[in-house]
Amino acid sequence: MTEYNRMAKGTATVLANGGTAAIKLPFQPDYVEFLNYTAMTTPTATWIAKGYWDVNMGQGAAAFDSFNVTPVATSGTTLVNGISTFSAGQAFQFGATKQIVSITKANPAVVTVTAHGYSSGDVVVFQGLFQVPDVSGMQQIAGIPFTITVIDANSFSIPFNTNQTNFTALTLSPAGALVKKALFPYLYAPGSSIISAITLGTTTTVVTTTAHNFVVGQEVAFHIPSTYGTTGLNTLPNTVTPGSPVYGYVIAVTDYATCIVNINSTGMTPFNTNQPFNNFPGQQFAQIAAVGDVNTGGVQISAGSQLYPPPFIRPFANDRVNTINGPAIQGAFFNNTSQGFIIGTALALPAQAGQIIYWRAMLHDMSVPV
Repeated sequence: MTEYNRMAKGTATVLANGGTAAIKLPFQPDYVEFLNYTAMTTPTATWIAKGYWDVNMGQGAAAFDSFNVTPVATSGTTLVNGISTFSAGQAFQFGATKQIVSITKANPAVVTVTAHGYSSGDVVVFQGLFQVPDVSGMQQIAGIPFTITVIDANSFSIPFNTNQTNFTALTLSPAGALVKKALFPYLYAPGSSIISAITLGTTTTVVTTTAHNFVVGQEVAFHIPSTYGTTGLNTLPNTVTPGSPVYGYVIAVTDYATCIVNINSTGMTPFNTNQPFNNFPGQQFAQIAAVGDVNTGGVQISAGSQLYPPPFIRPFANDRVNTINGPAIQGAFFNNTSQGFIIGTALALPAQAGQIIYWRAMLHDMSVPV
């Protein structure tokens, strides 16, 4: 029967640290197969050429075709790090915590984590950033999600200026200083973003610590605690019309983390991220958030586009990632709860980094028992 079957296909790349990035689909597949075009073009010892997974094998299992040391085609199975499906929940899910070796006083700050395994565009959260417990460190940025830029296998930068008087560099792997990756950081879009910098003027330029996912025409509100200075941008109170919120509109999107709002902030108190170390208990961060409902037109349908294009996010640089939704208003809130599958390190080895995989995933409407 095929009435309710769902099928999808696409391409993916083997990552340098093995495996593939999460492949998002509008369903959780119960069968996945792929072929590694590079490996099949040039057979090489230990390379994986094909992989297969059925939900009845269990999560992380797989059967595969590979090449032995000769190299001659052979086959095998795995119970771990094969193919697995995922479905994000209504709250953040995190990867394993990792020890921080150091964080520099710099703009941007550079974080050292031995063999971190992260990729540029990943979102991470810090905790326990004490150089001297309860005395000094960078606890002011603990709990803020940051989009990272990878420098090398052991270091990455974050879009934040820690070269300020109230920050103390972290060194020598301080106990309890940890970082973890947010596995699915954009559950709802556009959502709310933490602000790392504001440039005042006749229009207001805002830089966020993660992708804001705003579009031109987006209606936005500001929530800035008094310690950050620029409270004149806040949604309430409205001194002209009491009880009426003050909203702004995005008039330009510079990049994934920078947007320009039509609010004239000339003369307002400058934005200040040099927060005292002892302010961290119960700290509230400065935020910009999407408001309203319908703000812009939908995703355009044009020659070569999908017939029903989904709204998308831009999580890093010039990336464009389609969500799992059907047609929707681009600019309004939409649920971006992620689901799909991942090809693990048992089938996509680190030595095969950069190789091209062609995959096909299916969700069958019926499973017939024997």
